[in-house]
Order: sequence, then C-alpha cells, then structure tokens
Amino acid sequence: MRLVFIGSTNFGMKCLKECCSINNIDVVGIITAPKEFDISYSKSKVNNVLHADFYRFANDQNIPIESIKKSMHDELLVNSILKWNPDLFLVVGWYHMIPKKLRSIAPAYGLHASLLPEYSGGAPLVWAIINGEKKTGISLFQMNDGVDSGPIAGQKVEIIRSNDTISSLYKRIEEKGLSLISEVMPILATGKLKLTIQDESNRSIFPQRSPSDGLINWNESSSFIERFIRAQTKPYPGAFASFKGKKLHIWKAESKKKEISNKPGKIFKNNKSQFSVSCGKGSIRLIEVNYESKFYAWDQLVNLFVDKENYFNLQIKN
Repeated sequence: MRLVFIGSTNFGMKCLKECCSINNIDVVGIITAPKEFDISYSKSKVNNVLHADFYRFANDQNIPIESIKKSMHDELLVNSILKWNPDLFLVVGWYHMIPKKLRSIAPAYGLHASLLPEYSGGAPLVWAIINGEKKTGISLFQMNDGVDSGPIAGQKVEIIRSNDTISSLYKRIEEKGLSLISEVMPILATGKLKLTIQDESNRSIFPQRSPSDGLINWNESSSFIERFIRAQTKPYPGAFASFKGKKLHIWKAESKKKEISNKPGKIFKNNKSQFSVSCGKGSIRLIEVNYESKFYAWDQLVNLFVDKENYFNLQIKN
C-alpha cells in the first residue's frame, strides 16, 4: 500500500515511524505544517506546542515532503500528492480538515483521541479530564465530510486516573495509538478490514480550545477547578487567573471539599498554615505556579506579599 502521511506533532512522528516499519506499507510522501500556522477558528496564528520537525526524518529516509502554505486546497500541494499516487492517507496530529478534493484521490484515515462518536471535535482529552470522565480511548477511523464522523477501523480504551494530567494521559493514549496502528494498518493494507459505522445518536462534539480558554472561574467547585488545572498543565499553556493585577499560571493544585464561607477567590490559611483559595464549593491548595514569567511554590509567592500587606486582603480574580 502506497501511503501519504499527514502530521505535524511528536505523536505524529512516532506514528509515521511505526508505519515505516510495517512490511506491506510504503510511505511515498509526507505533508506537514510549520509550528505557527493560520487556521479558520483563530484570528491570529496558532502555536502548535506539540510540534515536531518532519523534514529531518524525511530527508534521512529519502521520502518526499511538502509543508502546507495556506490551505489543504493549495494547487501545488495537490499536484505533488497526485505525483505520489497514494492508495491511502494517514492523518495524525493535524489541525486542518482533509478536503474532499484529497479524499477523492485516496481514502483518508485518522487517529482521534476519544472513543468515537463521543468527544468528536477539538481537544478531546482536555475536555474529558475537565468533564470528569472515567475513561477515554483512541479511534482509527475513515474520514468523511463530517467532524470525526466516518466509519471506525479500530479502537482502544484507556482509563482516566484520578490524578492524571494532560501529559500523563496523553502518554498512555500515544502508546494505545501506536498499538492500534501496528495491529490495524497491516490488515487495512490488504483491503480486508471491516469498518464499523458510528452510532450518530451517541455523538458529542466539543470545540477547539485556545490559551484564553484556560481562565479559571473561582465560582466553580474546587474539584472542577482542580481537574481544569490538570487538563491544561504542561506542555499546554496552562490554567490561569489574575493575582495583584498580573497573570498567574497554575500548573499543580490540590482540591479540598470542606466547605469554606469565604468569597470565591479569597486567599486564607488552612489548618496547616498553608495558603489556600476559596472556591464556589470547597477550596483549593495551589502548589506550583508561574508569576511574571518566574516559577514559584505557591506559599513562597504569597509570602512575598504578606510582608507588605495583611494576607486577608489578598485575592485571586477570574
């Protein structure tokens, strides 16, 4: 099978290398994208924090490679693909829709980090953690005109642990995805794989997220805010709030369910003389933060201001 790989992330690179190791698959071309790129849902360029440089690998393996310039409809890009004469596209770590113009050349298959049809759309793992889901997974599916709505070629389930961050969960999902490729792609190459139509009655679609979506609402419960922080911690831009008029990024926190009478966002000392923040329900103990581009332990940061004013006046704002 002549395969054209489309991807731009570290996970995409791992999947490309896995495809190159499969005997009955010949990778005949690669399409990638720059680290910063234009996309329809954002007025400014989007920064791909998971970006990987595919050019070095392509050159080492003597595989033709093209980078998207403006859109997937670019005539020069389409002409290059036609010369590669693919039997199939595999799309991993990509942020653009694959147009019908390309799918008419060859079928396109993609990996999506959810158990489709649930959590179709953008940032499925981030949304799954925020929403308190107990399990997720990864799906290999054939693309069509809809949002992650084509027939399923294979799926693997992964449990979401109570202390998972986006990084720890993503790592296990990557392992499941590589396993899915190694098991399913050789069968797909023979043309004998049976696909499963998705049940549209179970579809849920979630939007893409931008760095501004990390703003914390302290009126939410402490358990929600703690998940919200874990879902967007490194390597993503992080959840954030305003402290003393400047942006405070929060990388790690601990939820406390005991009811607090303070106004949400108020800083107080808990029974261990540690600084916590009251929420709409319960409180949260911040642990690791960034303030004015510097990394701090939370108590260390608050103590910088306690000498100047009574800590009872300190507050974090939405």
